[in-house]
Amino acid sequence: MGISYDKMLKLFQERGITSYTMKKEKIIGQATWKKIQEGGNIDTKSLGALCGFLDCQPGDILEYVKD
Repeated sequence: MGISYDKMLKLFQERGITSYTMKKEKIIGQATWKKIQEGGNIDTKSLGALCGFLDCQPGDILEYVKD
């Protein structure tokens, strides 16, 4: 399976963070938001922006899942 964004999505839900929030704060664009929602790949620049916004480390929002 690869990388799971479930921890990130749960954190977004808990904090009330929406795609509008991400766009308004210029954290990530709509295409990156969609990739996260669909389990696609995001680049490290986006990951860094998300970690900065959420004040966390990558391991707090991503998880490797074996096939």
